[in-house]
Amino acid sequence: MTDRTLQGAGGGDHSVKKNDRLVIAASSVGTVIEWYDFYLYGSLAAIISAQFFSGVNETTGFIFALMAFAAGFAVRPFGAIVFGRMGDLWGRKNTFLVTMLLMGLSTFVVGLLPSYAAIGIAAPIILVLMRLIQGLALGGEYGGAATYVAEHAPAGKRGFYTSFIQITATVGLLLSLMVILGVRSTIGEDAFREWGWRIPFLVSILLLGVSLWIRLKLSESPAFQKMKAEGKGSTTPLKDSFMKWPNLKLVLIALFGLAAGQAVVWYTGQFYALFFLEKTLKVDPALSNILIATALALATPFFIIFGWLSDKIGRKPIILTGCLLAALTYFPLFHGLTKAANPQLAAAVASSPIKVVADPANCNLQFDPIGSTVFNTSCDVAKTHLAKAGINYENVAAPAGTIAHVQIGDVTVESFDGTQLPKADFDAQKKTWDSALTAHLSEAGYPAKADSALVNKPMVIGILFILVLYVTMVYGPIAAALVEMFPTKVRYTSMSLPYHIGNGWFGGFLPTTAFAMVAATGNIYYGLWYPIAIAVMTVVIGVIFVKEGKDVNIHD
Repeated sequence: MTDRTLQGAGGGDHSVKKNDRLVIAASSVGTVIEWYDFYLYGSLAAIISAQFFSGVNETTGFIFALMAFAAGFAVRPFGAIVFGRMGDLWGRKNTFLVTMLLMGLSTFVVGLLPSYAAIGIAAPIILVLMRLIQGLALGGEYGGAATYVAEHAPAGKRGFYTSFIQITATVGLLLSLMVILGVRSTIGEDAFREWGWRIPFLVSILLLGVSLWIRLKLSESPAFQKMKAEGKGSTTPLKDSFMKWPNLKLVLIALFGLAAGQAVVWYTGQFYALFFLEKTLKVDPALSNILIATALALATPFFIIFGWLSDKIGRKPIILTGCLLAALTYFPLFHGLTKAANPQLAAAVASSPIKVVADPANCNLQFDPIGSTVFNTSCDVAKTHLAKAGINYENVAAPAGTIAHVQIGDVTVESFDGTQLPKADFDAQKKTWDSALTAHLSEAGYPAKADSALVNKPMVIGILFILVLYVTMVYGPIAAALVEMFPTKVRYTSMSLPYHIGNGWFGGFLPTTAFAMVAATGNIYYGLWYPIAIAVMTVVIGVIFVKEGKDVNIHD
C-alpha cells in the first residue's frame, strides 16, 4: 500500500502512512476482545444468578444478576472521563494497554470466584467489583478508537470507516456466544451449569495475551503526536466540554437526540431478546445461543452497509428511522417471537388466560432488593410461582381481606395465607400448592419449558434478524455522527460522555428495568414500554435539534 493524502471537506492535507490500516485493524481486534470479556457476563446472567445471588428469591436473584451486569455500564461514563484524560496525557497506546489489562484480569477473576454457597455475601460483592472495573476500562476505550478512526478517514467515508469500530461490539458478543456454545456442547448442560460456565471467563486470559501482543506492536497515534507538538490540546477538556453552554448544548442534544435511542434499540435487539428467549420463553439455553448467534452473523454486515449509506444520505435519517421502526414494531415482533419460540405457551395464553384475583394491599412487589421481604401472603404465593415460571398474567383487584386465587381460563386455584405459619409449615404447604398449580397449568397447556422440536427456528431467526437489523441502523453510523458534532480539541471528551451515558445508563439498565417492570405487572411484554418510550423521545428531539454533519470538516 502506498502513502496517500486524504482531503478534508474544507481542504487541508492529512497524510496517512501505509501501515495505518493495520494500526486501525489492530485496534479493532483489541476492542472485539474487550467486548467479548464484557458480554460473557450478560450471556450467562441466568446461571450467574443461581451461582452468586442464591440468598434471595429467584426473581429477585435474576434481577440482581442483571443489576450486576448493569453496574459495569453505570461506571462507563466515569471511565470515559478518567481514561479520556489519561489518553490526553499519556497517549493512546499506553491507555489502550491499561484498559486491556484491567478488562482481561477482572474477567479472569470472575472465572475463579467462589459461589455464594461457598463464601456467602462476599461472592456477589467481589463480582460487582469486577464488573465495575470492567465498565471503567471499557468506558475509556470507545471514544478514543472512534475519534482516531474518524480523523483518519477520507472525506465522504467517515461513516464507512467508523462502522468497522461499530461492528466490534457485535463481533465480541458473537464470539462470546460461540465459546459458550462450544463449551456447553462439549461437556453437557448439567456440567456447564455446575462448573463449565467458568471456562469462557478463564479462556479470556489467552485472549488477553493475544490482544496485548497486538497492541504492543502499535505506534502512538500520529494525531496525538501532532497535537502535542503543536500545543493545541485543551488543558481543561472537562470545563470546555461541560461548563460552556454552546458545547454543553451539543452534548445534551447528542445524548437525548441520538445516543439514548440508539442504546435502547441496541440492547433490546441483542440482549433483551436473548434474555426473553431463555428466561421468559424457557427456550433451551444452548438453542437460544445458536438462534441469536445466527441472527447476529446474518445481520452483522449491515453495520458496514448502513455506515456506508450514511455517507451518502446522512447519519440522522438512518439512526432516527431505526429508532422509529423499533418503537412501532417491538410489540408485534416480541408477540411473534413467543408464538415461534414457544407455540405451546402462546396457545395456552390465548385459550386459558391467567388472572391473579387478590386484595392489592395483600400483594408485595415481586422484587426485593435487600432480600428482607417474606413472600408469604396469599397474593405473593400465587405471583411468586407465576413469576418464576415466566407466565403472563393479569392482576384483578378483589375486596379487602380476600384470599387470592389464580384463574386459569375457567379453572380457579385458591391460594393460601402463610403469614401466620411457621417457616417449616409454610414451606411444606407451598411445595404442595406449587405442585397443584403446576398440574393445573399443565392441564391448561402451559409448558414447563419450550419444546425444542416445536421451536420454529427459521421464524425465530427471522424475527431476531429484524431486531438486530434495527441495531445496525442506529449503531452503524453513530460514531461518525457523534465525532462530527464536536470541535477537535474537546472531541474525545465531548463525544465519549453522551455515548457512554446513553449506552451505559439508558441501555445498560434496560434488561434490569424491563424485567423489574414485568415482575411488577405480570405482563411479559410490559418491559418493552421502556425502550419504546426512550426511542420515541430520541426521534422527537433528534428531528428537531440534531443537525446533519456528514459534510462537516472535522479537521478545522
